[in-house]
Amino acid sequence: MIFFFSCFLLSYIFIAGMNLKLKYGNTALVAGASEGIGAAFATFLAAEGIDLVLVARRPEQLKELADSLENKFRVNVRFISCDLSDTKAAGQIEEILNGRQIDLLVYNAALSYIGPFIKNSIEDMSHATQVNMITPLNLVYYYAEKMLTRGRGAVILMSSLAGFQGSGYLSVYAATKAFNRILAESLWYEWKDNGVDVIACCAGATLTPGYKNTHPEKTGLFTPRVLQPDQVVKECFKKLGKQPSHITGRGNRMASFIMQKIIPRKMAINIMGDTTRKMYRL
Repeated sequence: MIFFFSCFLLSYIFIAGMNLKLKYGNTALVAGASEGIGAAFATFLAAEGIDLVLVARRPEQLKELADSLENKFRVNVRFISCDLSDTKAAGQIEEILNGRQIDLLVYNAALSYIGPFIKNSIEDMSHATQVNMITPLNLVYYYAEKMLTRGRGAVILMSSLAGFQGSGYLSVYAATKAFNRILAESLWYEWKDNGVDVIACCAGATLTPGYKNTHPEKTGLFTPRVLQPDQVVKECFKKLGKQPSHITGRGNRMASFIMQKIIPRKMAINIMGDTTRKMYRL
């Protein structure tokens, strides 16, 4: 009796641990994977036994991460050095992969230019819209079409609290993150009965190298705490397949509820702009 119970328990643990792989498939593509939240997504998926395709601009960081994940989790990891601001980026990725099946697509890459709209060059803003909106749109179109044909798969698009209302000094970034959230929520509805799960993961301040490099200042006692990348990723996967979008962090959810449901929109926009101006001494 004890033997059979032990076998059952081991089988249950094995199946629970391999749930993502059993549900979606063997291979995930993570764009913007070299550090921060993207690297945390890659690590989480590798721990689930899922093979990876890692995409980012810096090959040295990608190789280091790929080697580390292969050694630790015994999964196959391929990396592609690609400038996601290139208008042909999605096509280049497809060509390099040469028809390889992607079962789970995570798009984490983003460009964010902080400061007055008119002081950012039009070239920088165009690059941001390409990285943040057009390249993920192209990748989703290509890989999700095949997921729908197979009847299973998942798409995760990173969004931001900045995209819930106008955000002064983050205007282009906020607008592109609103696009990602609305796209994901719309596709969640279209595909929820076709075996393909979609979610917009809406993060607040997260302790990534990019965030630390901006040297933000704390703006007050009631500012939601900065999350660790792995906290964001774990929350996202808990909600994948259950809801169309999710705000990570209890403090962020509370702040968003107040901003969206309690106070007037004009006040919410003013708070966002004032907070960004103080954080970055603008």
